[in-house]
Amino acid sequence: MAGIANGMAYHGGVRPFVATFFCFSDYMRPSVRLAALNELPVIFVWTHDSIGLGEDGPTHQPIEHLMSLRAMPGFTLIRPADANEAREAWRTAVEHREGPVGLVLSRQKLPVIDRREYAAADRLSKGAYVLAEASASPPRLILIASGSEIALALQAREKLEGEGIPTRVVSMPSWELFDRQPREYREEILPRSAPARLAVEAGASLGWKRYVGDGGDSVSLDRYGASAPGETVLKELGFNVENVVKRAKALL
Repeated sequence: MAGIANGMAYHGGVRPFVATFFCFSDYMRPSVRLAALNELPVIFVWTHDSIGLGEDGPTHQPIEHLMSLRAMPGFTLIRPADANEAREAWRTAVEHREGPVGLVLSRQKLPVIDRREYAAADRLSKGAYVLAEASASPPRLILIASGSEIALALQAREKLEGEGIPTRVVSMPSWELFDRQPREYREEILPRSAPARLAVEAGASLGWKRYVGDGGDSVSLDRYGASAPGETVLKELGFNVENVVKRAKALL
């Protein structure tokens, strides 16, 4: 199907998309790479994006896939956090004409973030934005997350703020879009005055150092998953409020 989508893009006149489980992007890699190499505006929609998949086990739980595709030149990856970001991600993908875009979506039910309390989702097109601001400036700590881990980061922030630690949450659905922004914008989102940064993403840690810096860390996964209910797997492998708060405090 991915090859057919590429063929349709070569022909023109339509905007093709193709969808499957994220782990199966491995099987599609030659077509994805050719789309990137030839700047074809194909949209790849991948679901079941993490160990939150649950009982299907390690064979179906993507670990290295986010980083693998982020390493591909000419490819734009977007991992939205909720329905609002998913809407903006689709809009951004349709408007992007300079190559393929991958939308990476979850399997599990995610809360819809209350945008009356938190920032609007329309800044997704910039790749990263301040979703929840710290109670003091500059923030003492920055939590950076993408996709389904955003809800976890917000819960951890609430606990940290309750303990008197001014904490900013940055939603970073797309490295590629963020890296295209002016330096001033990137400094606004991740200021050098706040070196204590913790990335939270249910995938390989490789690459996060460029955003968290030498003074930061990441709650990530450099092993394969496990077969159990999704919430159980996430909790047991460190994607829970207690572990995120503990790892965040260790940076201060």
